[in-house]
Amino acid sequence: MNTTAGVRPSPIAGTWYSSNSQHLAREIDMYLDEAKNPEFKGQVVAVLAPHAGHRYSGQTAGHAFQTVRGASFDLVVVISPFHGYHPTQVLTSAHSHYATPLGEIPIDQKTLQKVCEDFKNESSIEIEFVRNDDEHSLEIELPFLQCALAKPFDLLPLMLRSRDQRLTEVLGGVIANCLAGKSALLVASSDLSHFYPQRYAEQLDSEMLSQVAAFSPSGVIGAELAGTGFACGAAAIATVLVAARKLGANEVKILHHSTSGDTTGDNSSVVGYGAAVVLKKE
Repeated sequence: MNTTAGVRPSPIAGTWYSSNSQHLAREIDMYLDEAKNPEFKGQVVAVLAPHAGHRYSGQTAGHAFQTVRGASFDLVVVISPFHGYHPTQVLTSAHSHYATPLGEIPIDQKTLQKVCEDFKNESSIEIEFVRNDDEHSLEIELPFLQCALAKPFDLLPLMLRSRDQRLTEVLGGVIANCLAGKSALLVASSDLSHFYPQRYAEQLDSEMLSQVAAFSPSGVIGAELAGTGFACGAAAIATVLVAARKLGANEVKILHHSTSGDTTGDNSSVVGYGAAVVLKKE
């Protein structure tokens, strides 16, 4: 077992979000309170949420996590990109817990090991265990989950560097098989377009979100590769859509879109943010 590094301390608390636990909880509760989602029916299987600093994308993230506010899950699978360089295509944490100002979250070692073993058998790719990573895109979702969910949960963290469609299909299938019969939530962490003027960013984001709404993992990857849409977590989104489909989900609803320009007032170069919910409807 590679998970021997103890608790992963947060490298971003105090910069990307508040390091004060009371302030952080109040801020997230505000985002959740302000999220006015349309009514929907069905079981929430997954959500898509952005991962910028809470100041910029917290409002949009609130729409995603408002859909599970008060719900309980034993396990949450958070899949994000890995923004730094690493030779491995899929990474996870070598730590036993993630720490945020709101407390420690244990990693489900048994399920994680099963995912690693099955993925290697299916793809011949080993998932690399990393220590003391500074990746923000996975951690940024955790305080929202800690505030929104009704009880503590275990975590299964995965970070992707590859945008290979086959990899997302295999990994999504493996995750779904490992989650069968479990009380679990999937979270895809991704921002949308990066550093384009507002008008062009809205076009790119609209195309990417249309592929998400169409429940099309291949469309998400295709839009990213073709340059018609953009999401730094395209592979994370595609993997979550594959897993959610195999777990019985059959509908996606787009909940909110914003850009950094909405906060800064500078529309000359913005980052796009989207929120969506993936549902299993009878």
